[in-house]
Amino acid sequence: MSDDRLIVAMDVPNVLEGLELANTLGESVNFYKIGLGMLTGGGLALANELKQEHGKRIFLDMKFFDIGATVEAAVRGVAQFDLDFLTVHGDPHVVRAAREGAGGSNMKILAVTILTSLDRADLDASCIKAGDVADLVQERAGIALSNGADGVIASPQEAALIRALPEAEGKLIVTPGVRPAGAALGDQKRVMTPAQAIANGADHVVVGRPIWQAANPKAAAQSILAELASPQAKTPNH
Repeated sequence: MSDDRLIVAMDVPNVLEGLELANTLGESVNFYKIGLGMLTGGGLALANELKQEHGKRIFLDMKFFDIGATVEAAVRGVAQFDLDFLTVHGDPHVVRAAREGAGGSNMKILAVTILTSLDRADLDASCIKAGDVADLVQERAGIALSNGADGVIASPQEAALIRALPEAEGKLIVTPGVRPAGAALGDQKRVMTPAQAIANGADHVVVGRPIWQAANPKAAAQSILAELASPQAKTPNH
């Protein structure tokens, strides 16, 4: 049985490899993330095929960031494809424009807080204001949610802080930066295991390389699914 709390990041080069991965994972996985790295390799076509012909749920990870009119137009264009999640950066004007572009569609707008590949030194290099990363993520999440985002993207280390916000009531928290115990971190810096992420209040975990780079991707996915079903993944008081 699949569990929609697991979203597999399909960070493979092209449509053919994406379809091969989906066929390998079969019914074990029902939710896929397709991002910018796949865009020139036919990512939108793959999203449509997986959604319309295979009945999969699709998270289109575009992280739109531009002037309001451009974001609104881009989101309106994506909304016609009946996909499930779309990311934009969490700046207030971007979130408001995306909300307008999504209109009455069922597509959820998820706001990026601070990328899970960044730490305080990276933020300093980008002239981002001083402060603890977790505090900044919580602040950005609250702002994005109050401006109309359906949910936020944040590392599992900040999921509990965000879940505690009044603005987070009924909203989604989607966590990349999730690595099974013993897996290589890659370029991720703020990480936790799948069970820890769910226990901290995440609704979905995004896992890519530990699945598609595995010798047996289906077994790797099923191991994560088993972890999500374990008592360790139970959110306190739920």
